[in-house]
Formats: sequence, C-alpha cells, structure tokens
Amino acid sequence: MKKEGYFSSGEFAKMANITKKTLRYYDEKNIFKPSFVSKSGARFYSNEDFGRIQQILLLKYLGFSLKDIKEMVVEGKEYHQWDKFLEIQYKLVEDRIEQLRLVSDSILDALEKLKKRQDIDCSQMLNIIHLTRTEASLKNQYRNASNISARIQLHTRFSKNKKGWFTWIYERLNLRDGMNILEVGCGDGALWKGLNIPEKISLTLTDISEGMIRDVRKVFGEDRKYLRLLSCDCQAVPFEDNTFDLVVANHVLFYCGDVEKACREIYRVLKPGGRVIAATYGKHHMEEINRLVLGFDERIVLSSQCLYERFGKENGGSILEKMFKEVRWEEYEDSLCVNEPEPLISYILSCHGNQNEYIIDCYNEFKDYVKKKMQPFFYITKEAGIFSGKK
Repeated sequence: MKKEGYFSSGEFAKMANITKKTLRYYDEKNIFKPSFVSKSGARFYSNEDFGRIQQILLLKYLGFSLKDIKEMVVEGKEYHQWDKFLEIQYKLVEDRIEQLRLVSDSILDALEKLKKRQDIDCSQMLNIIHLTRTEASLKNQYRNASNISARIQLHTRFSKNKKGWFTWIYERLNLRDGMNILEVGCGDGALWKGLNIPEKISLTLTDISEGMIRDVRKVFGEDRKYLRLLSCDCQAVPFEDNTFDLVVANHVLFYCGDVEKACREIYRVLKPGGRVIAATYGKHHMEEINRLVLGFDERIVLSSQCLYERFGKENGGSILEKMFKEVRWEEYEDSLCVNEPEPLISYILSCHGNQNEYIIDCYNEFKDYVKKKMQPFFYITKEAGIFSGKK
C-alpha cells in the first residue's frame, strides 16, 4: 500500500531519471536511503529526497567515486540547507569549467604547433596531464567550502554576540588611507566581504589553497585596483622585507607545520612599527561539542590534534613575544545557544577528525541523540580572540 505524500521506488526512479536497480544499490552501499520502508520492505521517497539525489548525481557526473560521494553527501540534510549546498555545487561546477578551459587551451596550443611542424615541449604535455587530474583538488575544495559554510552558519545563527566575529575583528584593524595590508590564510575572503574598503588601501589576500583564491576572485572580481590575490604558504610568503603596515592571520597559525617560522615571516614582511593581528582560541572553546560526541561514541575524535596547543590563548603570547613588542590578548565575548540539531550536526561533520566514520552510517540515530540533548537548547562555550603586536 502506497504511503501518502511519498513516491514509490518506481515513481521516484522515473522522476529522477535513474533505475530502480541504482536506487537499491545506493541503499545497500549506505549512500542514499529511502525516507520510509514499509513492513513488507517497500521503499518510499519524499520530495526532500530529490535534493539529496541531485547532489549525488551531480558529484557522480563531475567524476567523483561513490566512496567519495558517501563522505561528501550525508543522509538527513534538511530542505532549508539546500541553498548553501547549491551555492557550493555551483562553485564546484564553475571550477571544473575553469580547469577544463585550461586543458582545452593547452591542447589547442599543442595542435597549432603540430600544424606548423613545430616541436612540442614535453613539459607542456605533462602540464596537460597534470591539469586533467582534478578530482582530488575538487574534492578538497568541495570539502573546504562545505566545512567553512557549516562553521560560519552555526556561529552566525546562534551566537549571542550579534556584532559578529568578522565585524569585531575588522573594527580592530584600525585601517587608514595608504595602508598596505596582507592577510595570510584568507580562506574565502569572509573578513572583507560586503565592506566598503577605501581604494587608497592596498590589500593582498593569500591562501595555501588555490581553490580558495579562485573563490575569492569570483566574489571580488578582477577589477579591484586595491586587491591582489595569491596562493602561497604563510611560512614562505613571496614578499620583500618591510612591505606591509598590517598582517592579519585569522585562525591560521595553528595549522602551520612550524608556527614560529610563520611568525618570523610575518615579522620579516612587516614594516618597522607595523602590526600583526593573529586570531585563535583557548582550550575551553566549543568544549561541550567534544563531550556531546563522546557521549554518543567514545571512539570519536573531532580533531587529531589540539590546535590551541600549537598556537592558542594560553601560549600564543609567549610565541609572539619572541619577535614582537606590546603583545596583548583581547577576547571576543560570546557563546552559542543552539536549538536545532541539523546546524550543529553539520558543524560536527565539518571537523577534521574521524567523526564521519561513526556518524554517517547512523545519521538519523545521531540526530535523535542530539535532539534529546537540546532541552530547550544546547549551550556552547566560545573562547576566541586576537593577539596583537608591533614590530
């Protein structure tokens, strides 16, 4: 008997333009499960299931393996989140188009040389092969974009401090006309979005991820006279000594293999009297989330390392004081009161640990567990802020 408001597997397969066999296979592999299964074993799908199958089919079209897709698309995503997923997928497709255009140009250039009976540079042909190996970089870009979106959304929606983290930092930059500014580890450029930045200011944004730099370029465009974008490691920035009035490192130094080396690079490129702003967090930051996931499965580790131990509230000052003067800490007063499970779960899945191994296959069970912990809300401590110092 058909369940009201749902589609049978045959109806759903026809509307999604796939086979029933494919639906069963995705179910068996825990990639895409029906919203309802009757006592007789009949599978039924809802309107919201079309959003998830859309994500799966798009990623499959882009060349991802089913193993990758299982990690990238989690069962149980809600309709109100689709706009964020579609934005990320749009960027993914645009990046694929850009990469394929580079491949096309390289091939055409090689063909033109052949027609003119010119020798083809072997290194150029190797570059073509390199350019076509895009799946790994696209997968990392998709994950990075998804993770950043999940983290920002949780803080934007549920923070008690309504000023916002990026606005709070921006106010402390004390920008003046004529300043030359560098941000290392800029991510998607969130600190500078929507701001009326004076064109008399020179702004350089760098990130180790070329995908992130491409995203920033798409948002800001190519015609901003004050803006320069570059992909590089903040442990080896390609700038002359005494270049910048201000260097911003927003939650990036603790990712560096050698934190002190990154700090020395920042010191080197700063002008005498120039300032550094380095954001980080303390050992109590978001600690309730760790306790939450351990209560569900004690094998879960949300991060393979405690980043605050590398550069955090407790030790960041002593690291900076080896090079900078007038080092001080300023804390961002805030906390989270979360009353919806999905944004919190998305945040948890965005972490750099092993959580997906224990949550993805039992998403609905984990969702019910999180719901029970929200009575009436789930409180989360925030302990973040900035160190500032002068050269």
